[in-house]
Amino acid sequence: MSKVAIFGYGTIGSGVVEVLNKKREYIEKQVGEEISVKYVLDLRDFPGDPIEKILVHDVQVILDDPEVDIVVEVMGGVHPAYEYVKSALLAGKSAVTSNKALVAACGPELLKIARERKLNFQFEASVGGGIPIIRPLEDALTAGDASGIYGILNGTTNYMLTKMFDDEMSYEDALAQAQALGYAERDPSADVEGFDACRKISILASVTSGKFVDYQEIPTRGIVGITQEDMSIADLLGYGIKLIGSFSRENGKNYAEVTPMLVPFDHALYPVKDVFNGILVDGDVNGAIMFYGSGAGKLPTAGAVVADIIDIARNAGRTIQAGYSEEKLELADLSARERAFYVRVAGGSEDQAQAFASSFGADSYTEIESGTYAFITAPMTRAAADKLCADAEGNINIIPVIG
Repeated sequence: MSKVAIFGYGTIGSGVVEVLNKKREYIEKQVGEEISVKYVLDLRDFPGDPIEKILVHDVQVILDDPEVDIVVEVMGGVHPAYEYVKSALLAGKSAVTSNKALVAACGPELLKIARERKLNFQFEASVGGGIPIIRPLEDALTAGDASGIYGILNGTTNYMLTKMFDDEMSYEDALAQAQALGYAERDPSADVEGFDACRKISILASVTSGKFVDYQEIPTRGIVGITQEDMSIADLLGYGIKLIGSFSRENGKNYAEVTPMLVPFDHALYPVKDVFNGILVDGDVNGAIMFYGSGAGKLPTAGAVVADIIDIARNAGRTIQAGYSEEKLELADLSARERAFYVRVAGGSEDQAQAFASSFGADSYTEIESGTYAFITAPMTRAAADKLCADAEGNINIIPVIG
């Protein structure tokens, strides 16, 4: 029998207990033995809750118990999650986490410890909630085939952009509605500034490349500067606007970023709306593969955690996850990468608009109202686009086109 200890009894922790209980017979059939929760660690008390009898407040109780062979970290944040998980691995216990901040910051070290001790550190639920993406990137896709990943990785911002596009809401109203529905925190900066998506794409890039991609080195721009006007113009031009986390390999160089992008109507990510997530993986052998589903939520995320528990339990005694090394992957300068851009300019005459659009290699421009116009550039580097914008007059907004 496998014994599990859960660090944290919040939304996801309680969901893990619920899924383990609901799917007990199925899990036993898959593993060949029962999986039971021996401890739940939390600072709080839960009077009347079924887990009250197994609740502990001291992590050392779990670390010192040889019967516990798997720990589940669902507390969130880097500390003390890092210390708890590292101590558990050093004590001979495999670990599962849904904590993107922990994986993004400490993944290489924890994976190394797990490999050295023939244990496992699994983190399927850290990206995409209930969407299975980590395991397919490691196992199901042809080795080394993924040449590009483009993901809508944050449900809060996707909900806001959907409301701005479909319902013509302002940024402020969309944020207020997301907060009222519980999709956005009182301080929404982790979502709207792109930090959440940044950590997630760093994990996907690390798994794909086999080397550590430091989230702190990924250029990140959120949706704060996106206006209702940009949404309307994009629609006229045949695009939507999505917050995209991307990782790609081109001509021997590696690129990663998080930024709003224009996505054409016929692109696989365009229909991904509201709080849903979508991840498109491009490969030379497999072609394009799309992953879609709920990017968060109690039961979807808990289900991904339980899938990792099952995987570890039926492969006891051996490391099943390749993970990635501590060696850092070098990221190329995005300013030298060629692609098309959307440019919106407020201010200037029609003659100036035509001349400005022509300087970007655009065949034409769309006038939205007097003095405001927009166009899609020819492929060029961001450095070249920024230089042209710096030399122009008026209020300018520039957004890359996906691809």
